[in-house]
Amino acid sequence: MGEQVRVVECPRDAWQGLQEIIPAEYKADYLKELVLAGFRHIDAVSFVSPKHVKQMADSEEVMQKFLASLPPATEPPEVIGIVVNEKGLERALAAPGVATIGYPYSISAYFRRANANMTRAESRTLVETLSKRTKAAGRGLVIYISMAFGNPYDEPWGPEIVEETLEWLKDVRVKTVSLADTAGNATPELIAQVFQRANSCVAGIELGVHLHSRPENAEAKILAAYHAGCRRFDGALTGLGGCPFAGDELVGNICTEDILAAIKKAGGDTGIEQSGLARVLAMTNEIRTKYAHSPIAS
Repeated sequence: MGEQVRVVECPRDAWQGLQEIIPAEYKADYLKELVLAGFRHIDAVSFVSPKHVKQMADSEEVMQKFLASLPPATEPPEVIGIVVNEKGLERALAAPGVATIGYPYSISAYFRRANANMTRAESRTLVETLSKRTKAAGRGLVIYISMAFGNPYDEPWGPEIVEETLEWLKDVRVKTVSLADTAGNATPELIAQVFQRANSCVAGIELGVHLHSRPENAEAKILAAYHAGCRRFDGALTGLGGCPFAGDELVGNICTEDILAAIKKAGGDTGIEQSGLARVLAMTNEIRTKYAHSPIAS
């Protein structure tokens, strides 16, 4: 058996930008099928303003229905719930079954202002609050560093900025961090360089990646991160969803199927078999045609 690799399935990221609202019952059934297919870590819901992200307005209801739908004696997965402020944190802590809180921390001032209307100091204060309150509540915390592999806004960027951010996160007792290629334009070489440097400077932090890519470049990016030492990968089945800034519908979330195949090729073990994905892949393609109005993924 190869080295263990944690795969985080991200239906929340896949769904949040869809204009057609997926019924709560369907979302809950989808999450159940992910569990039955072997997924143990799921970025499932977010607790943000319904005005800005209508698709996620029913997160509490989805979690209730999902937990009720699991077969008896089935161990619930680690469910990640995304928040962007303290109001969202209150909702996430009160929601059933949310084991881990996730927060997107941007090292881009432009991106941070556009998405959260926060200064760097305000965002860092929020992270410190999240660290203290999740620890007190017995919940996990994962921080996503957006623009970790480059900045399309002509702002200062370099691996040293990522490293400084990681050192600070370690100081405020964050244990899990995912480096995000938000705009999807990192090369495999850059991914390897940034991950290796980042990983070497923060012993004790579980460091992962949340990559975006055109389909033909996905395997090279996954393997670059894997061979640089990454053992935590975010993905979305069929590559649904992704960065709204890419300007190309093919630059989306990395396909989970590609992650599973690449890790197996490299000798790693995800604990998830492609052969068990048929039901949930069929549901994903149904979402594509019915709610995303995009072609069925092959």
